[in-house]
Amino acid sequence: MSFSDSDSSSHGGATEYKTFRQISRDRLLYEMLCSTKTGDSKSTWKVLIMDKVTVKVMSHSCKMADITDQGVSPCSVVMFLSDMSGREPLYKKAFVFFSSPIPKELVNHIKSDTSVVPRIGALREMNLEYFPIDNQAFITDHDRALEELFGDVENPRKFEACLNVMATRLATVFASLKELPFVWFRTAKALDDSPTSTFRDLVPTKLAAAVWNSISMYKSTIPNFPQTETCELLILGRSVDQIAPVIHEWTYDAMCHDLLDMEGNKYTYEVPSKTGGQTERKEALMEDRDPIWLELRHAHIADASERLHEKMTNFVSKNKAAQIQQSGRDGSELSTRDLQKMVQALPQYTEQVEKISLHVEIAGKINRIIRETGLRELGQLEQDLVFGDAGAKDVINFLRTKQNETPENKLRLLMIYASVYPEKFVGDRGLKLMQLARLSREDMKVVNNMQLIGGSSDDKKTTGSFSLKFNTQKTKQATRKDRSNEEETWQLFRFYPMVEELIENLSKGELPKNEFSCINEASPTVQGDSQRATQRAPVGQASAPYSMRSKRTANWAQTRHSDDGYCSDSILRIASTDFKKMGRRIFVFIIGGATRSELRVCHKLTTKLRREVVLGSSSIDDPPQYITKLKLLSERDLSMDSLKI
Repeated sequence: MSFSDSDSSSHGGATEYKTFRQISRDRLLYEMLCSTKTGDSKSTWKVLIMDKVTVKVMSHSCKMADITDQGVSPCSVVMFLSDMSGREPLYKKAFVFFSSPIPKELVNHIKSDTSVVPRIGALREMNLEYFPIDNQAFITDHDRALEELFGDVENPRKFEACLNVMATRLATVFASLKELPFVWFRTAKALDDSPTSTFRDLVPTKLAAAVWNSISMYKSTIPNFPQTETCELLILGRSVDQIAPVIHEWTYDAMCHDLLDMEGNKYTYEVPSKTGGQTERKEALMEDRDPIWLELRHAHIADASERLHEKMTNFVSKNKAAQIQQSGRDGSELSTRDLQKMVQALPQYTEQVEKISLHVEIAGKINRIIRETGLRELGQLEQDLVFGDAGAKDVINFLRTKQNETPENKLRLLMIYASVYPEKFVGDRGLKLMQLARLSREDMKVVNNMQLIGGSSDDKKTTGSFSLKFNTQKTKQATRKDRSNEEETWQLFRFYPMVEELIENLSKGELPKNEFSCINEASPTVQGDSQRATQRAPVGQASAPYSMRSKRTANWAQTRHSDDGYCSDSILRIASTDFKKMGRRIFVFIIGGATRSELRVCHKLTTKLRREVVLGSSSIDDPPQYITKLKLLSERDLSMDSLKI
C-alpha cells in the first residue's frame, strides 16, 4: 500500500511496444504517482508512504530519481489513519494505492472513520506486487518457498500461506500487463493414482489453480482486460531440473555470482587512493544500466575476457585522452595542445576507462580462481556426467585423486551424480560416497533432501531410489541430449537447463500431454490462430555444424562495438525495436528458485523464437544459496543465516 497527497490525471497513451520491466516502471510512475498531480503540483512536494512490500515493489522497478521527478519525498510513518484523522490532519489530502487486492476488512476500517474519508483523494488497487530483477525476469520474494512447500515436515498453515501469496503476486503480473494467459503446469507424477501423490507433487497444480482464480476475476474487474487468451504461462516446480542450480555455469554473470563474494548484484572492490594513502573501497552494481555488463553477462567467461581485452586495447588506441596519457608514461614531452586535449577529453575518458577497467579486473579475478582451483577439470566432469559421457568410475577417481577439492565443489558433484544415477545412493552406497569425498553427514543431508523436491517415484517401492531424471536420450545414462543444431560455442558451454527445451516445446504446441496440463485449454480455433502466429514469426537461419571445442560465441550474445569500447547501439533500444515484431509473450514460473542459466536461456529464446520470454520465480538462487536452502528442508529450527556453505 502507498499514499501521496495530490489530484489525479492519466498517463498519455504511448503505443510503442514496451518490455515487461518498462511496463512495470511506467505503471508506478504514471498510473500511480503522476495521477496525483494537482494544479499547484510544481510548487509543492508530496509525501510517499509505503509498507514493506510496496517499498520492495517500488525499488525493484524505479530509481530514487524517478520518484523525486514526480515530486514525491519518501518517508516512513506508523499509521496512516492516525495521520489523517482528527481536526488537524498531517496531510491535506491522501491518495491511497494498494499493490495487491484490498482486503474488505481494511477498506471498511478506513471508511468507518468519518473524518478521514473526505480527505482521501483516491483509493485504488494497483495489482502490482511482483519484483522485477531484470528486463525479462521477476520474483515473488519467497526466499523460503522450498522449505515451506517441499519441506520434510508438512505444515499446512505455512504451505497455504506461502502458496496463496505467491499466487496473488504472480497473478498481478498479468493484471499489470493486461495479459490473459493459457495457464500450463506440470502435473503430479501419480495424478491418476491419487493415494500415492504427496502434497509436494501437487504444488504446481495448486499454484496454477490459485493463479487462474485470481486472473479470472480480473476479466470482470479491470477495465479493458482481455477476454481471450493473449500469452502463455508455464508453471514448474524445482524438481523439473535439479542440476541447473548446482552445476558450474560458465557465463560471466553466473561466474560472478558463483565465485565472487557478491551481495546480490553489488560488487565491492578497492582502488588506489587519489591522495596516495590507503586504498579506497568502492561499490559497483552489475545491472542493465551498465552497457558492458549488459553486453557480456551471458557470454562465456573466456569470450568475455577476450572481448574486454579488445575493448581496452581499442579504447587506448582510439581515445585521444588515453593516447596522450600513454605517451606521457612513455616519457614523451606533452605539448600545450596535448594538455588542452587531455583536459577536454578527461571527464569522459575517466568514466569509460574506469568502467572497462572494473570489468577487466573482475574477469581477471574469475580466471585466476578457475586456474588456482582447477575448475575446468571439475566442470568437464560435471558436463560429461550430464551428457552421459562419464559414469561412476570417473566420479570415484576424481574424489580419490582430488582430496583437496573444496567440500562445496565435491558436494555439488555428488548432487549432479545423484540426479543422473540415483540408484548409486541406495542403502549404504551414499554413505560410502560421503566417506570417500570426506563430507560430513550435514553435507550429505543435502543429497538426501533432493528426494523431497523430486516428489514421488514410480519405482520407489521396489528399488528405494528416487527419480530425478527428466529425460534419457542416450544408451548411457544421461539427463541431456547434445543439441547438435545449435550455433558454434565455447568448450564447457554444452550445458543447458531443461526449461530451454520446455519453452521451445510450448512455443510449438508440443508439450507432452502426459506431463503437462492447461487449466483453460484452448479451443481448436484459438489453438490454430496461436500456431499460425508462431509459424509466421521469423526464425533465424540455421547455422552450419560445429565443434564443441570451437572458440566462437553464439550469435545471440554478439553485439557491435564502437571506438570508445562501448556498444555502438543501446542493447535495450535494439531489443525494444525488435520486440515490436514479436509474437505473444511466454511466461515461465519456477517454484523454489530460478538460476542464472535459466535467465540466460530466456534472453536467448526471446531472439530465437521472436517472442518475449519472461522468467518468474519465488527467488533467484546462486549455488551456495540453493544448497543452504536444501539443508533447511529437513530442519525445524534453523535459519538461512545459520547455515553457510
